[in-house]
Amino acid sequence: MTSRGGARRPKYQQIADVLRSAVQAGEYGPGDRLPGENDLMAAYGVARMTARQALGVLRNEGLAEARKGAGVFVRAFKPLRRHGIQRLAQERWGSGRSVWSADTGDRELVVDQVDVGEEEAPDRIADVLGIPAGSRVWARRRRFVLDGKPVLFATSYLPADVVSGSAVTELDTGPGGTYARLAELGHEPVHFREEIRSRMPSADEAERLALSLGTPVIQIVRTAFTADGRVVEVNEMTLDSASYVLEYDFDA
Repeated sequence: MTSRGGARRPKYQQIADVLRSAVQAGEYGPGDRLPGENDLMAAYGVARMTARQALGVLRNEGLAEARKGAGVFVRAFKPLRRHGIQRLAQERWGSGRSVWSADTGDRELVVDQVDVGEEEAPDRIADVLGIPAGSRVWARRRRFVLDGKPVLFATSYLPADVVSGSAVTELDTGPGGTYARLAELGHEPVHFREEIRSRMPSADEAERLALSLGTPVIQIVRTAFTADGRVVEVNEMTLDSASYVLEYDFDA
């Protein structure tokens, strides 16, 4: 358990390095139980807290998960590869496919919570939409679950004067989703901007996504523009960072 500069690293990080290498080498496969606190205490001559911190590192990295009363196991969940550019192509939603289908392949992404309603726009949303403070918007809130695990919570805000009375305000927007319906309304999105940041979750976000303590989230805010530059949607997405790989493929 030595490496260049290793003596300067806390013992729990050195133990985590060894366990991580073992997982990456296939010594522990998906679903396998990792050495427990007692095992690590005996093997490395460390205190329980040190052993616990070492296992916590792997949990926070998304490589392992704790099962109450059973121990810590190599995470069996296969991360989603989010294709940030291809998923928004007009040929996808314009042909009736969901933008999410670009990420999941043959795996089924389930929306297990949907809430749609008209409300007053938060100031930050009104500012991006270019509408007066206090204006009405339609908000679509959805939680997405893959392989039984919540992976994403998203809220879309759309101007009420654009979507009121349309299928966008229904629980099921139909083939192609919101963007296909906006196109039918004469407000087709032709340009998108995404802002990405990593942060720690709020208590509500951690509960919604069933996150382990210390797991960060990825926040993606997407803005959809029409050809004349009008913003017709602001979508705030909160992703479990351990469940996603963000991929952007484009020409030079």
